[in-house]
Amino acid sequence: MSNHAHGDDESLLRLLVGDGLPLISVCGLVLVFAGIFAVFIAARKEFLPHDLAFLGMTPQELCAVHGCRIVHFMIHDRVAFGGALVAIGVVYLWLVAGPMKRGERWAWDLLAASGVVGFGSFLAYLGYGYLDTWHGAATGLIAPLFVLGLLGSHLRINWVAEQRGWSSRPAWMISWRDRECLGRWLLLFVASGMFVGGLTIMLVGVTSVFVPEDLAFLEVVPKDLDAINPRLVPLIAHDRAGFGGAVCCCGVLLAGVVWRARFDRATLQALAVAGAAGFSTAVLVHPAIGYDDLWHLTPALAGAGLFAVGWRLSRPRTR
Repeated sequence: MSNHAHGDDESLLRLLVGDGLPLISVCGLVLVFAGIFAVFIAARKEFLPHDLAFLGMTPQELCAVHGCRIVHFMIHDRVAFGGALVAIGVVYLWLVAGPMKRGERWAWDLLAASGVVGFGSFLAYLGYGYLDTWHGAATGLIAPLFVLGLLGSHLRINWVAEQRGWSSRPAWMISWRDRECLGRWLLLFVASGMFVGGLTIMLVGVTSVFVPEDLAFLEVVPKDLDAINPRLVPLIAHDRAGFGGAVCCCGVLLAGVVWRARFDRATLQALAVAGAAGFSTAVLVHPAIGYDDLWHLTPALAGAGLFAVGWRLSRPRTR
């Protein structure tokens, strides 16, 4: 009786969401377009309507204070956040088109883990006193689609078939002298750095908000920002927490792909596009706004360099 009921539940789920993959693809596309939109708006020095309503100031009014450094600082967070969203969306689309379509168990696990990290980071927004209504609405729209997509795609995974688990030794782990093995270890190191760095940014965003290099660039202290507008710090903290959560999610995705994926042409192309989107926005926005503190830029520059080297070394030999 219970087996019959379980079968009915699966049939109903298939009827409602199919195999779930189109829903996850929609989430990936939304993230890509949202990231591009965030970069576009930030590059134009514009604020979204809910930001304007919350601050009660236009970017032009804020730009007249401290040589526009406050606006430029906000731009640098938002451009980097947009690049991270594009990177996440690209990897989601690749996972759906490749490993998920083939029913590979690790891909489903990775999507679920990234969803926990990505959507869970929304809770960090409770720590700074500003609820971004657009972000909240987008999360309220995407999260159910993502969960339904996972439920539907869960049915196409062959959970009984013998597949390598996360704790099993990957086939690529041969020797440090093996080029691909070294490349993948470099990429795993980058992924770990992204996760720890993103978590740090998120925690700083909901506590002190700024690091010393930020205040040196801004040429103010937090109480000066409060004097300009008491809602400035909560808005900046919101940007920092969102960016940190996105970087954490990127780290989880990169680590999972490097550990379990087969590095064919599609995999390498997806990683190249995601890496270019994430690292280029995070690095290039700094000289664009004059935030050229080398110590502050070192993690992003090192990450980009190691990612490029690891990606190149990880390319399988042509046989």
